[in-house]
Amino acid sequence: MKINNIMKQAQAMQSKMMQIQSQLENEHVEASVGGGMVKATFNGQGDIVSITLDPEIINPDDKDMLEDLILSAVREGQSKARDLMSTRMSAVTGGLGGLIPGM
Repeated sequence: MKINNIMKQAQAMQSKMMQIQSQLENEHVEASVGGGMVKATFNGQGDIVSITLDPEIINPDDKDMLEDLILSAVREGQSKARDLMSTRMSAVTGGLGGLIPGM
């Protein structure tokens, strides 16, 4: 009897996690660097949605700086997306993330 109950709970948790994964696809986080000159937007699953560059930052003579700013915005956005996913999933897993592979 207890195994059936545990299995039902696990299935319910898995269903809820799948629902949250689907919802995360529609949630967005934004990272802004260089005083807002470079912005990267990600969905809650960590997929990049857009990169926006202020026209003033585009200088062919300083390509390296622009590349660094874009990389910084992408890294910050990925981190924010991971944090969002972790927060949403921890509500379901109750802190079991360290015990569940991939969480």
